[in-house]
Formats: sequence, structure tokens, C-alpha cells
Amino acid sequence: MTIEAIQEELIDEFSMFEDWMQRYEYMIELGKSLPLIEEKLKTDDKLIKGCQSKVWLNSEMKDGKIIFTADSDAIITKGIIAVLVRVFSDQKPQAILDANTDFIDEIGLKEHLSPTRANGLVSMIKQMKMYALAYQTQLKN
Repeated sequence: MTIEAIQEELIDEFSMFEDWMQRYEYMIELGKSLPLIEEKLKTDDKLIKGCQSKVWLNSEMKDGKIIFTADSDAIITKGIIAVLVRVFSDQKPQAILDANTDFIDEIGLKEHLSPTRANGLVSMIKQMKMYALAYQTQLKN
């Protein structure tokens, strides 16, 4: 499934909810289904800088696609990273680099986050794109 198709799916899912409390609850549910990073990988170099909560993100390349695993010590933040993992995991590095993230505004996520969580969201996307750039560079060499 393409990044755009996954984003459309998420927009549809979030539009089913009447208010933001229901959307938060849904994000928490998504966080519970997150492919978790192995405990031994919860190291400082896997922590996303710029997040108020602790968010660990790991990536590995399999068959030309990046697989992300993650975890957080905060339930809302775990839901946010779960949304991003769903969008970007199992995608080619170039697709991640080329992807826009307008769907975040379309589901209203950024406007309903505290400023520190919104900054954390930007940091999460930036880190995922940095991993994609590193893998893309390796592919070219």
C-alpha cells in the first residue's frame, strides 16, 4: 500500500469520530497496536530529540523497504508515533523522503496537540525522514 493510500485511510478513520476526545482514544488504541521496539534497542541513540516524552525509534532495511519499530513512555505520544509508523513503515526510502505530511493537518492532529507535542511530532517525522535519507544514500553507494 502506498503512503498516500495509508494517509487517506487514516483521514477516513479519524473523520468517523465526532470530537477530539474520541480521536485521542482512537490514537491511544493505535498506540497499543504499535510494533514495539525491542527493549535492548531502547538506547539513548534511538531517542528522538525534541520530544517532551521519551520516544524510541528504530529502523531496519528489509527487501529495499524500511521497517520502523517504536515505543514511548506516554500514551498519547505512543499513539502519535503509531500513526507515523503505520504511514512510513514498509516503504522505500525515496517514497518516505518524497511523502508530504498534509494528512496530519487534515485529521486535525497538529492543532489539537500542545505546542510541545506538536514540536515532538515534527521531530518524529524529521527523524523518520533522516533514517530514509541514510538508507537512500547507502542504496546509491
